Amino acid sequence: MTENKFDIIVYGATSFVGQIITRYMHEQFADGSIRWAIAGRSLNKLQQVSDTIGLSGVELIVADAADESALRQMCARTNVVISTVGPYALYGDVLVRVCATTGTDYCDLTGEPQWIRKMQLRHEADAIKSGARIVHCCGFDSIPSDLGVHFLQRSALEQFGQTCDRINMRVVNMKGGASGGTIASMINMVKEAVGDADLRRELKDPYSLCPAGHGFSVPQPDVKITYDNVYGGWIAPFVMAGINTRVVHRSNALSGNSYGTEFTYEEAVATGQGANGKWKARATTWGVNALMIGLAVPPIRWLLETAVLPKPGEGPSEEAQLKGGFDLIFRGSTAKGETIGCRVTGDRDPGYGSTAKMLAQAATCLAKDVPDDVAGGFWTPATILGDKLVERLKAHAGLTFEKLT
Repeated sequence: MTENKFDIIVYGATSFVGQIITRYMHEQFADGSIRWAIAGRSLNKLQQVSDTIGLSGVELIVADAADESALRQMCARTNVVISTVGPYALYGDVLVRVCATTGTDYCDLTGEPQWIRKMQLRHEADAIKSGARIVHCCGFDSIPSDLGVHFLQRSALEQFGQTCDRINMRVVNMKGGASGGTIASMINMVKEAVGDADLRRELKDPYSLCPAGHGFSVPQPDVKITYDNVYGGWIAPFVMAGINTRVVHRSNALSGNSYGTEFTYEEAVATGQGANGKWKARATTWGVNALMIGLAVPPIRWLLETAVLPKPGEGPSEEAQLKGGFDLIFRGSTAKGETIGCRVTGDRDPGYGSTAKMLAQAATCLAKDVPDDVAGGFWTPATILGDKLVERLKAHAGLTFEKLT
């Protein structure tokens, strides 16, 4: 790693999540153990964030997402860039290109699979050549899923001497609404897919983020409203499964198929037992389907954007963030029928409080824990950060990773 002035620059520090990250960084690294700065397109807004939080000695850097020259100057001054500037499909291309060509490590909180694939196709060769380590999906989508599977597979290896060839995850509790940025990204993805048949086919491919020649062909589970005998209750599709499952499969491919070539993975929301659980499963599914249909119809989409859905920059109060959280259960089985489970929890709302801490710790792990000789390219959290990030999240981000007996 070159000796640049900063270990980390938080780009997009004036966004809602960016401000939470900035405050968290200020609290975590008051001892000077991380050299960091904040960046964005407006000096006045950066100064407001600095004054509000009470930053001292943290430099403010101005760079617009479309200004390649300014982004190059910014990247020349840091080892790692955190980007919160989304929707990434609209505003993220130039920064990824600059990082990939300059050898600057990068992480973000995108959940946009169509954009990630474009970045891989366009810039992975440059990242490999320059040594830049690009790590997407370092928020709630998809660190708990990716590292939850990683943690469970490590536990299976220790206990059984082999990994699980089937894992499912159930969201047993989640409190906290979707962020305005997540909604904006979802809206943009639907807009793209409506007019692009190739993209619609890509979005149905569970292996779309795997590298070329991955060789995976086993059909993946299609989660429906059903009664899950293992969990003892009804389940419904999980809205974030579309990105999380793809990241997990990429981790399998990048780790030399360490989960197996016949590996299957599914995610669902556990809605409870009896008639009430079944009704909740139906309501969850209908709600998601209605939202996606509504976003595909321009007049309804306009109404939802204008009057219903949260907008980028909007988010819950600090009190609401503190009251949020999530609880995920993973269960796996080996080819021999041996079973194992683990639980992953977070102590803040998924879309803001926990995501901010996960992204900040992912960047810190990338800056401090990843050896210089780890190759450039497009990695996943599990494959480049792995156990080191699990330990950081447990120690500093309010997450737990617990093996179930």
